[in-house]
Parts: sequence; structure tokens; C-alpha cells
Amino acid sequence: MIVSIFDYGSGNIKSVSKAVELAANNLQKNISVQVINSADKIKKADKIILPGQGSFKQCASNLLEIQGAWDQLNEFVVVKKKHIFGICVGMQLFADYGEEDGGSKGFGWIGGNVKKIELRNSELKLPHMGWNEIQIKLDSPLFLKLSKDKHFYFVHSYEFVAKDPKNVAASTFYQDEVTVAVFKENIFGTQFHPEKSQKNGIQILENFLTW
Repeated sequence: MIVSIFDYGSGNIKSVSKAVELAANNLQKNISVQVINSADKIKKADKIILPGQGSFKQCASNLLEIQGAWDQLNEFVVVKKKHIFGICVGMQLFADYGEEDGGSKGFGWIGGNVKKIELRNSELKLPHMGWNEIQIKLDSPLFLKLSKDKHFYFVHSYEFVAKDPKNVAASTFYQDEVTVAVFKENIFGTQFHPEKSQKNGIQILENFLTW
């Protein structure tokens, strides 16, 4: 099985790659972890991980600048129905639209918009940074074997506001309830960083590899 991490100049590629390789080694299965940066290599992947750091608009722009990448990712996910895992802004790109930096379109795979978190509590700050516990909303294979203490690491100022609550896989509380994982058929994404979330993060990556 080939698991490809798509490098489009917007992700924490090195730490994501190391975490996925660790998860693959833990499973002791024939899994090849590759970092790719071109559209033609998307066709050869069995599963794709789409990281993302920075602004929604910049990440979308970076993807569009790689010839054929946007269309090939659409075919991979929508036509071929292969599994994809989006991390942070990578997950946000699944939405219809992101409002950051004047706004830009996303893939539209999961209905919803990405909006800035509106804080009323002066004691809370943006970005929401650090460890927070998540509440699982869906009985998903991606959440198997997690410890009871379900804390994950976050760095974000924007949230995915899903049109359909059925697509909200997990949430956390930061003044209000905030969506931190989305799920639809072959599509899964987390706002938190599994590659920075120690044992639970590696477990989610293992779950993705065996999904």
C-alpha cells in the first residue's frame, strides 16, 4: 500500500512524515510512506494525507499553482472514492469556502465554511494553541483504541462550520463548542495535529492506515 503525503509548500511535512512512518512501522505491514509534490503521483497513491499550515487562502493558492493537482485530488476523492486525511488547514480545504484573508473556495467535499473563531472571553486568546480534550461525536474507525484521556495538540484561529452535523466527527470546547474533526464516507480530517499529539495522535494515524 502506498500512502502519499502531499507537499504543496504549506505543511509541516517532516514531522507529519516521521509520524506516519512510525505508525506504519507499528503496524508491521507492507506500507510505503512517500512525500509527493506532483499531480501524476496522486494517481499512484492508495491513500493521501493532506497537511496544511498558514492561511486557508495561501494553502488553496499553493495547491492551484501545482499543475493538475486540484483536479487529480478531486478525482482521487470524489470519483475513485479513495481515503484522504486532512490535517489542520488540510482539513479546512475540504469545506466549500474559507473566509481567511479575503476568502477563497475550497474543494467542497464536505459542506460548510471556515470562519474565524469569535471570542467573547478576554481570558482566551487566538490562535487557540496547546492541548485540549476532544469529544467524539461519531462512531468512526478513525477513533479506535484511543486512551480515555483524549487530549490533542492545536494551533488555529479558524474553525470548520459544517452544514450537516452528521459530518462532525469530534469537537472541543474553547469558549464554545468547536468542530475539530470531520468525516464523510472516504474523507476524514482533523483540526488538531496528530503528528504533535503523542500516543493518541499516532493511534489515529495507525487507524487511518488500516481503515
